[in-house]
Amino acid sequence: MAGKLEILLLDDEPIVGKRLKPALAKIGCDVEVFEDPRRALDRIHQKTFDIVVTDIRMDEIDGLEILEHVIRKSPRTKVVMITGYAMMAVAREAMEKGAFDFISKPFTPDDLRKVIAKAARALGSPIDSETANPEEPSEPAETR
Repeated sequence: MAGKLEILLLDDEPIVGKRLKPALAKIGCDVEVFEDPRRALDRIHQKTFDIVVTDIRMDEIDGLEILEHVIRKSPRTKVVMITGYAMMAVAREAMEKGAFDFISKPFTPDDLRKVIAKAARALGSPIDSETANPEEPSEPAETR
């Protein structure tokens, strides 16, 4: 796969996209952020993304419906589910329907980068692990 990973991030809480878009851009991803599931679905029908990250709990259209649309359109796309609730039954249902992974709120940008790096490897487009974990302390350049 050539080029940057194309990611769609959907969460009805504006702060989530605001915090996570720059964190994913740092590891070389192109990120489109949506708060409205209907607008996100329209975009999913227009464009094929490598990875879709979606909240499970949203008004009108939930993350499981988004997952079903993505899998129907592009079975290759990796879908990561976000939940603010520790609901293992829903997470298990999402995995059975084809979700790649899930992440529970609260989580750090680094937690999401690790899941994205795992999805990138599964797509055959690995992300450099040092780039994927920029907050981790690293050795000074002169000692390497």
